[in-house]
Amino acid sequence: MLKKLSKENMGKSNLGWLQSRFHFSFAEYRNPANVHFGVLRVLNDDIIKAKTGFDTHPHENMEIISYIVNGEITHKDSMGNSETLKRGEIQYLSAGDGIFHSEKNDSNVDLRLLQIWVFPPQKGLPRLYASHRYKEEERVNKLLNIVSSQDGSSAIKIYQDVDIYVSEANKGKVFDYEIKENRQVYFVQIEGKSLLNNSVILDFGDACEITKESILKIEALEKSHFLFIDMKK
Repeated sequence: MLKKLSKENMGKSNLGWLQSRFHFSFAEYRNPANVHFGVLRVLNDDIIKAKTGFDTHPHENMEIISYIVNGEITHKDSMGNSETLKRGEIQYLSAGDGIFHSEKNDSNVDLRLLQIWVFPPQKGLPRLYASHRYKEEERVNKLLNIVSSQDGSSAIKIYQDVDIYVSEANKGKVFDYEIKENRQVYFVQIEGKSLLNNSVILDFGDACEITKESILKIEALEKSHFLFIDMKK
């Protein structure tokens, strides 16, 4: 079953320096019928204006993944990590029993990123930080596994049992992805347009909940940039 989620029906926020589209209840967007999808708790599509950003703030017992779409993000945290990441690159933070961090756009252009929060399998896990500078050629017309569980093979490994894939596909490119038993997928159309399972068209900003399916067929209807999260039911 494929359930399309149109960007027009998502939560929205405009603070001037920050524009956000909320896939699930977050901040001032409250929807009791849309709090999470499986272990996926937050997916925010954020645009952060130049020379602004999130000041130092705390997190705990959440696994936080940032995928940079355009621009640059500069991360600093209470574990001593500090770095700047660009398009297609990714950072991961397991907040464990508590961590402080800041996320800033110190550049002169807008930053767009997907902010993804995943419930950890248990509370109080050791704090972790990781990042990876994936290259464009790794995802062009390929499904690139950017995040996996500790047992997986991705360069970024988190505690929870999830796999995250991205691709930048040229028009006409088709992927057939196997969804294993007792798994489900949350799909995000970042840029461009895709056709899923010959039945659902997603435009940029749209999403889709995919359940009770064994195959996910993805066809790029134009140059298409997408991300999806494979997780247990």
